[in-house]
Amino acid sequence: MIEGYLGRESVISGEELTVHVSTDAARFRLRFYRLGEGLELVAETGWHPGSLHLPPPHPDGVPGRASPAQGWDWPPLTLPVPEGWTPGMHLVQFVEDGDDPPLLDAADVEGPAREFFVVRPRRAGGRSRILYKKSTFTRHAYNRSDRPGEERAASLYDHPVYLPDGIPRGHKVSLHRPGGIIDLAYWDAPFIAWLERNDYPVEFCTDLDLHEDPDLLSSYDLLLSVGHDEYWSEAMRAHAERFVRDGGNIAFLSANTCWWRIHPTDGNTAFVSDTDHHVGDEYPHLPASDQWWPAPPDGVGRPENSLTGVSFRNGGMWASAEWPGDRPRDGYTVQHADHWIFAGTGLRDGSDGGEPDRLGAGTPLIGYECDGAAYTRDARGVARASGEDGTPTSFLILGIHVLEPVHEDFHNFKWGHWNGPAREPGLTSPRAATMGVYTAGGTVFSAGTTDWPVVCGKDQDAGVVQVTRNLLDRLRHRSPRA
Repeated sequence: MIEGYLGRESVISGEELTVHVSTDAARFRLRFYRLGEGLELVAETGWHPGSLHLPPPHPDGVPGRASPAQGWDWPPLTLPVPEGWTPGMHLVQFVEDGDDPPLLDAADVEGPAREFFVVRPRRAGGRSRILYKKSTFTRHAYNRSDRPGEERAASLYDHPVYLPDGIPRGHKVSLHRPGGIIDLAYWDAPFIAWLERNDYPVEFCTDLDLHEDPDLLSSYDLLLSVGHDEYWSEAMRAHAERFVRDGGNIAFLSANTCWWRIHPTDGNTAFVSDTDHHVGDEYPHLPASDQWWPAPPDGVGRPENSLTGVSFRNGGMWASAEWPGDRPRDGYTVQHADHWIFAGTGLRDGSDGGEPDRLGAGTPLIGYECDGAAYTRDARGVARASGEDGTPTSFLILGIHVLEPVHEDFHNFKWGHWNGPAREPGLTSPRAATMGVYTAGGTVFSAGTTDWPVVCGKDQDAGVVQVTRNLLDRLRHRSPRA
């Protein structure tokens, strides 16, 4: 048995990486890979002495469960990252003595006894003006810290720890816990491979990098948010908004984006968020004050769609027996087919008198979670953002998919329904996944769905692939034409 976690999930080339390992073997070694079009072995260490360490027990005394809130405090091993390593997304595989597993390949990204980390270049922006942000805070919120043969179920969703008297008050999650690789394999790996296969160099950062460094984005022209990007700090939000005001561009190839505010604590090795997750059979505090869109004191009072253009409160989640679940494959109804985003796709919007085409039809593009904008329809049936809930008035809806049927009780899912959280009274437009764009200094595109990078990364739809090319080609430079 072997598992581990990282002291920090990003490192600058030429500096040091810290790993924390627990094993019942006498010794262990580490294999390092770079994730691109494939999975390339870049280094393997010699043997290090092994020792077994237990997780901290759950502070509420939940039997058989570990603590998601406390750092697990396993001994550190610090290693140099050679300057010769190509910056990018990397994996470390933990190998125990007596076991000689085969080298990982692109089909083996997901699994236990491995973790991911970002190698950043010493000179930001030197290789690419596109910055790919890995949504690490969201990863840690969902990380259950399970391992083969042991279900620890320790996360923000499974047996969370709530600090009622904390400053700040809320559910606490430590970044210093093992968990293996899950979300990276599903959302990021296919898209990273597609980017490299199609000659789009990118540089990488984590949520914590964006949180800590107010000048990080100044070296880039385009920020990519990919997959599931739910948890944002105040500083992340402020840095992204300033970036757009200064002419920088963002492509949200993601959904459920910026739904909860988080507060990094413990020297930025943990975070707290006052959410609406159960502790036992109770909600410890409602309304959950770290939801971005509700007005204080019920929330933050800064609707996420004022940045992204869309919100999960106007979208939903396809409940299913198995994550991520199959779902309707109708795609987005195309609007404004003459927009630059659709160049080269051949898609039509119905203005020629025919039926509008559907982007991504036949693929699971919509979902598994998706965001939308409140909208009205004009006399021709074209959906237009109403702006009534914070979406910029210049937001242009380019694709829309009404989410039906809807089951309103978000915490008691029914399979085969779009489950949506409660919205403000008075918003009357149906929930709809929404793809769109606006310009306010820089340009912001929102795909409105978590699975955009999966469909594009696996080349499942030529239209989605071409739209992604158009996005990257146009927004990789600041101040594009409107």
